[in-house]
Amino acid sequence: MHNFSSILDYHLTQRPDAVAVTQEERRLTVRALHERVNRLAAGLTELGVGRGDVVGLLLYNRPEFLELVYAVNRVGAVFLPLNYRLSEEEWAYILDHARVRAIVTEPEFLRPTDRIAAKLTGLEHRILVDGEPPSDGWTGYEALLDRHPGARVQPVDVGPDDLQRLMYTSGTTSRPKGVRITYGNVQAKNLAHIVHFGLTAADTTLVCGPLYHVGGLDMPALGVLYTGGSVVLQRKFDPECALRAIQEHRVTNAWLAPAMVNAVLEVPDRESYDTKSVRFILGGGEKTPEPVLRRVMNAFPNAWFADAYGLTETVSGDTFLDREHSLSKLGSVGRPVPHTRVRIVDDSDQEVPAGELGEITLRGPKVFAGYWRDEKATAAALKDGWFHTGDIGHLDEDGFLYIDDRKKDMIVSGGENIATPEVERVLYEHPAVLEAAVVGLTHPRWGEVPRAFVVFRPGAGAGAEELREFCLERLAKFKVPVRFDVVDELPRTPSGKVLKRTLRDIPAEG
Repeated sequence: MHNFSSILDYHLTQRPDAVAVTQEERRLTVRALHERVNRLAAGLTELGVGRGDVVGLLLYNRPEFLELVYAVNRVGAVFLPLNYRLSEEEWAYILDHARVRAIVTEPEFLRPTDRIAAKLTGLEHRILVDGEPPSDGWTGYEALLDRHPGARVQPVDVGPDDLQRLMYTSGTTSRPKGVRITYGNVQAKNLAHIVHFGLTAADTTLVCGPLYHVGGLDMPALGVLYTGGSVVLQRKFDPECALRAIQEHRVTNAWLAPAMVNAVLEVPDRESYDTKSVRFILGGGEKTPEPVLRRVMNAFPNAWFADAYGLTETVSGDTFLDREHSLSKLGSVGRPVPHTRVRIVDDSDQEVPAGELGEITLRGPKVFAGYWRDEKATAAALKDGWFHTGDIGHLDEDGFLYIDDRKKDMIVSGGENIATPEVERVLYEHPAVLEAAVVGLTHPRWGEVPRAFVVFRPGAGAGAEELREFCLERLAKFKVPVRFDVVDELPRTPSGKVLKRTLRDIPAEG
């Protein structure tokens, strides 16, 4: 199998002057990207970084992030994108657990990186993008490139089971787990997305989600770059800037987490932006409520909203709702991409019939190789070749997947199962509600009862009794929340999933 970085060598012969990466005024052609990647690879080699070494990337979205993806792979090393929203303690745990040898960061994180480095025995190199690096143990990114003008580094030969990257889960468990993503996983993902969406060199992806997450990096940015297309990077998500970029660069696709979708839809003068170039939007992170889906389809007249299901462990994008069924199967996350199988099983790991709820399991070449240095978690997740996701869903008679809940988020009230997205869907239909999340609240008689957290639209509001009556008209009484807590925002993971564990820990007063 060819090294992922070698695709740059191919595109250099085909379209050297095509723009590959754009961020504001910065533009990198294929030729310029190829040249910088080779110089960076030579610099990493100079530092002794090579096959199997782990390189941490603590960066906002910027061209250097993508340069590092290619260069680190080119020398046979493994890149580890770090969530810049985490605390120092969390960074230290991940870097130590991954046994990172080098870290690349920018000035905002220089001092925290220094403090962390003092605790890490395996960390040998600190590389700073932008600014003047301190003299004590730091290397300047551009200085490293400048030492190797005209360098050409042959991509290291790799196999399908060799690690392309490590990505740590967002921490819905007590500690984040390192997901081992191989070259075979990435190639299967790229192929699946190229086939499903017809990606070509004519595509331009807006990357407004963080590159440290599979949504920003893989849905479908790396696949588009693989075909010779272009990416437009937004340093941090800003809904108005996203619409401006779509208009200016004739963007053809983008991944938008649920909170990002809501933010774009709430831009006051959204209708003034030309969004006709967009042919598809990838959704996901959690089940998108039907009212939101309909608003998205109105906002982007030539696009279909490909509501998706996927996980870090599968390099994301396992199922997509296709254009043909975007209305007839509204609420579904679609059918699997090529070479991916979906099965719904019960607690005994037996497949259940269409329509019945069970745990979603996945199989195929996109499925990860296991968790880094965690055999117990790997054995629990991978059974007989099937990845057990921990998500609850069902398949309809046509093979379309519906996400009903996280296994641990299902509310069992008086012996009745309550799928929280069903209640959330109703709350989203209320005109005052911008966002909603429902969790279980301990109850002495029923075991659990539903509790809702709602975020109101700017200038709007509603009382608990009004929300309760609204739900009673649309849901069975046992599914109606007993509490409605108003919050300014919902806590979310980087992928956009609501952190229901955090909501469950909030005391119910009164």
